[in-house]
Amino acid sequence: MGLFDALRKGLAKTRDKIVAGLRTVLPIGRKIDEELLDQLTDTLLAGDMGPKAVAGLIEEVRAAWKAGQVREAQEIVPFLKERIAGTWSDKDRALRLAPQPPTVIFVVGINGSGKTTSVAKLAWYLRQQGRTVLLGACDTFRAAAVDQLVIWAHRADVDIVYQATGSDPAAVAYDACDAAIARKVDVLLIDTAGRLHTQDHLMRELNKIQRVVQKRLPDAPHEVLLVLDATIGQNAINQAKVFSQAVNVTGLFLAKLDGSAKGGIVVGIRDQLDIPVKFVGLGETMDAIEPFDPQRFVEALFAGV
Repeated sequence: MGLFDALRKGLAKTRDKIVAGLRTVLPIGRKIDEELLDQLTDTLLAGDMGPKAVAGLIEEVRAAWKAGQVREAQEIVPFLKERIAGTWSDKDRALRLAPQPPTVIFVVGINGSGKTTSVAKLAWYLRQQGRTVLLGACDTFRAAAVDQLVIWAHRADVDIVYQATGSDPAAVAYDACDAAIARKVDVLLIDTAGRLHTQDHLMRELNKIQRVVQKRLPDAPHEVLLVLDATIGQNAINQAKVFSQAVNVTGLFLAKLDGSAKGGIVVGIRDQLDIPVKFVGLGETMDAIEPFDPQRFVEALFAGV
């Protein structure tokens, strides 16, 4: 299955909801008027793009209509696709790599977001890029997280550093750094504890891991990727805001996009957060990951209109 096909399949639930509405609202030959714009607003909101993002898009459509740039309903979808895709830059979405390996990537997110599985997918993806990868299992408070990551590491054919449940996550991170340096690996992926009791707690724990890692690699981490569950829609944006207050999140991994009818959250994220979506998860298998591509995303989201 090609990348576009995988994304199109993954966005099926969201697309079904949006496309059905757009076909009703935007029949060929219908003239644009305020009633149409109201109906279009409701349809885009149903795709969970978020009130602010939708209001901005509708205002752009209204301005283009008033200026005579779009006149009929069938011209609106191409206009929307261009506007949505144009909000991301290629530079934003590139994975930050260290000038000299190892590149250190922290992966953060709450339990249930798909964080540990996403770490495994990232490991697999990086292996496919020809890079050597080491995993650091620093989510030590949840036995299942370590056990799960060990299994995924074997499947992805990457090494993993871990300790017993309840061990100090910072100690695991330090050992993982030592191992990454000694084995001359390209990328060290650190799976952090998936808890969000309070911002202060999160800050202390991540800061401790970061301080320990920086004793061995002063410019680390090079990326902090936040895993968000696409199925929770607008709540994912609230999660991202809380994490961003506690740690310098540099990119987002949007997991479970295939299980969600709220894939429009990608548009809302871009509108409300100054954090690029770097990867999307499109299924349970290890290879169900792809770098986020805005053009492919909008084509898959509006396919069939």
